Amino acid sequence: MAHKKAGGSTRNGRDSNPKYLGVKAFGGESVIAGNIIIRQRGTNCHPGKGVGMGRDHTLYALIDGKVCFSIKGPNRRKTVSVVTV
Repeated sequence: MAHKKAGGSTRNGRDSNPKYLGVKAFGGESVIAGNIIIRQRGTNCHPGKGVGMGRDHTLYALIDGKVCFSIKGPNRRKTVSVVTV
């Protein structure tokens, strides 16, 4: 017989907050300098022309223009660039 009531339930109740990763500005969308384009873990997409990368691999626009996604190089890397209109 149990001598304590509901003793095991205290191990539950922990969860991490959502990190809200993903593409924030899609291809063809207009962005201004400083806008976040992609929040990611690691370099899933690499920065191209007009795009900078933060400490946490966030890609952001360095110039005003339109977002352009492409695959480049011998390793077929996904790159994101911002082209002026």
